[in-house]
Amino acid sequence: MARCEVCGNEYDKAFKVEMAGQAHIFDSFECAIHALAPACAHCGCKVIGHGVEKDGVIFCCAHCASQEGVENLQDRTS
Repeated sequence: MARCEVCGNEYDKAFKVEMAGQAHIFDSFECAIHALAPACAHCGCKVIGHGVEKDGVIFCCAHCASQEGVENLQDRTS
């Protein structure tokens, strides 16, 4: 069994995620999100979807980006 690096749970169904050349072990997607997902620069929520980005700053949505003064971003483009 492997031990989750976030909560310490030893779990027979733990899984490995490789990101930026580093391996991480988790027992749930919840722990993986907690450890690896970026946080919105405005509201702080974890961005688990595509989000939006401007100049390397990540936001969960165009609304949050606009609240930080970023213009002309859209959640969906054609």
